[in-house]
Parts: sequence; C-alpha cells; structure tokens
Amino acid sequence: MKIGVDATCWGNKRGFGRFTRELLEAILEIDDTNEYIFFINADTEDGDSIPAKVKKIIVETEVSAIKAASSEGRRSLKDLWAMSRAVFWHKIDVFFFPAVYSYFPIFNRTKILLTIHDVIADHHPELVFPNKKLHFFWKLKQNAAIRQSDLILTVSEYSKQQIGEFFNLPDANLRVINEAARPIFRRLEFDEESKKMLARYDLTHGEKFLLYVGGISPHKNLNALITAFEQISQNQPEVKLVLIGDYKDDPFLSAYPSLKKQIAELNLESKVIFTGYVSDEDLVRFYNACALLVFPSLEEGFGLPAMEAMACGTAVAASNCGSLPEVLGNAGGYFNPRDSQNMARTIEGILSDDALRNSMKEIGFFRAEQFQWRKAAEDTLVIFNELAGQPSKKKISLPEVFIDSKSL
Repeated sequence: MKIGVDATCWGNKRGFGRFTRELLEAILEIDDTNEYIFFINADTEDGDSIPAKVKKIIVETEVSAIKAASSEGRRSLKDLWAMSRAVFWHKIDVFFFPAVYSYFPIFNRTKILLTIHDVIADHHPELVFPNKKLHFFWKLKQNAAIRQSDLILTVSEYSKQQIGEFFNLPDANLRVINEAARPIFRRLEFDEESKKMLARYDLTHGEKFLLYVGGISPHKNLNALITAFEQISQNQPEVKLVLIGDYKDDPFLSAYPSLKKQIAELNLESKVIFTGYVSDEDLVRFYNACALLVFPSLEEGFGLPAMEAMACGTAVAASNCGSLPEVLGNAGGYFNPRDSQNMARTIEGILSDDALRNSMKEIGFFRAEQFQWRKAAEDTLVIFNELAGQPSKKKISLPEVFIDSKSL
C-alpha cells in the first residue's frame, strides 16, 4: 500500500507539529510493508530529520504551511494547486493529513484520513482569529476538508464527541487514537545540569515554582491564571510562576501583550518568568523541578503537556473541562477555569499538602505509562488498512472547494 502524507507541518513547534513527528516516526518504526511518500514545502522546518526510508516530494510554494496556518495567514490558490498537483502525479492508496490546518484538495481517487485535533476554533473563534475575514477563510477550508475526507481522526473521546456534534457527523466516520509522552520525558535526579538550566532562567535549586507549558494564546486562559497566582502569592509569597511557550515567533494569536500588562499592574514582574520556547532537554528538567504543572485552558483536544508532566512524576492541576479530565483521570486536581478564586484555592491546596501531591505524582506516573506512541501507531495502521479496503468515492472539484460556501 502507498500512503501519502502531508508533512508540511513536520517542524511546527506547536502540538500538532509534535503529533505529526511522534506518530509518523512510531509508524515507520513498526511498518516495513507499506511505502510512504511525504509531501513537504521547500522551507519545511527540520525537513532533514524526516526518516531516510521515506520518499520526500518537495513542493515549491510561496508561503510555508506553518505560516499559512497562523491566525493571520492562509494559503493562496496558487500554493494549494501546487500541493494538489504534486500529489496528483502519484498513485496513492491512502492520503493522511496529520492536521486540518494544512489541508489542500486531493484530486486522486485515494482515501483521505483527516486529523481534527479539537474544535477550539469553532467554540471560541474570538480567541483564535483576529478578525471575521480570517475566520471565514478558516471555515471555508475546514468544511472543504471534512467534505472530502473519508474518515476523521482525533485524539480523545471528548474531541470525537465534540466534532461529531458540531459538524453533525455519524460516529462511524470518526476514529480516536491516543497521544503520549516522548521517552525523554521521565523522572530525573537533580544534578549539576539541572542547576545550570535553572540558573539560565534566573531560578535556583530549591525554589518552589508553578509551571505552565503550551501556547501563549488567549484560549489557554493565562490571564485567569495570573489572577489566581496573585491570590496565591499573598499566602505563599515565595512561590514563582514559570510560563513556557514561544511568545516571540509563534504565528498564532497571542495573549502575551495583555499578560505583560496584567503582570505589571499586579506588581508580579519579579515572580512571573516567561522562558520562550525551550528544548525538550530543558523541558524535562523543568517538569522534574517544578512543584506543580498548572493547565488552565478553556478547552484542549488532548493536553500533551499534562501527559509529559505525569511521565516525569509531576503533579498536575488542570481545568475541569475539555479533554483534560479524560487524559488525567484520577491523577489530576481540578478547578473551574472561569473561576480564578476556585483555581487559586485548588492550586494552593495541592501546594500545601505534600501527601496529596506525592499521591498525585505516583498515580499520574502510572497513568502516563498506559499511553504509548507505539499503540497510537498500531491503531493508525489499522485505520489505513480499513480505508484501503473501502470502495472509491468521487472527490470534490476545485470550484466546489473554494467557491461553494453554503455549508459555512
């Protein structure tokens, strides 16, 4: 079987970029039967890290898929056609989109597996798009992708339910695979390298700090976290807050300016640290050194940082909505993300109770072991084979995709 893959987001630093790399690398480790063809942009970041056993087709486009998927970007018809045409000249049995963000039309008579990680942009468009025009183009692309796909893949039962309800899709059209932590995320003993790493971010060994990991985007609800942290600081003034996430080069809508203003107004500049993007080598040490990972998002499709933290033996306090209760199970401490006082009480309660926090660490560590990329790869291969065995169906044409907007 020949499997085509849209790998244009291979080097993306956000969650769907990591999902693309981890899942496909796990698939390639166990699959010696099928042939894989990766379609990438000429400027795909980390394109050289794509496994050698894969055939790479480099497509010249004016704008990279990562930039086009940003809050203010979109692909031109010329770039879409370049991607579509490159795929058209190859006989492919199944074509896989690891993210709907980088979708382009497929004109081959091939089966299409489309990944939709969440419906955050549909539930909270005002927190994702800077204007209605860009929201419109997103919906146009999203609806075209769904109409053309044969099956929809997602990463949690919560997302599956929400996607089915929002787009009125039958359960038979949806599949779920898990995400997992990379092996690098593990328990570590504090050593000299950890001490040096903390020093680079103006932290010292023994300092108690809360940790957030993820995008600095409005739907991540970090303004509410800052409000809660200000309340915590009144009772535990020694505690700091470290926010890990790319606030400089991330192409998505950012809450960084409002966060900086809020922190200044609350006189918390000495207690809140923005690290920017950090490597996995530093990130695993942050997970091991922090007192607690805090995940205040209004909605998540999976919540990979929570899984990474648990794999490091770190306790997690998280929103009581979205996919996080499903991912964390009984390992998490939960709060209402729209109630900063409740958030503060929950976090402070865990910080003040060593026995509770240690119990959460052990339960979380065991739970993280139940999620493996190999299992996700095996499940995805089953879906590829399922699709390959289905009869062909007519694919929609370019005018239907880009002109007909009745379904918006």
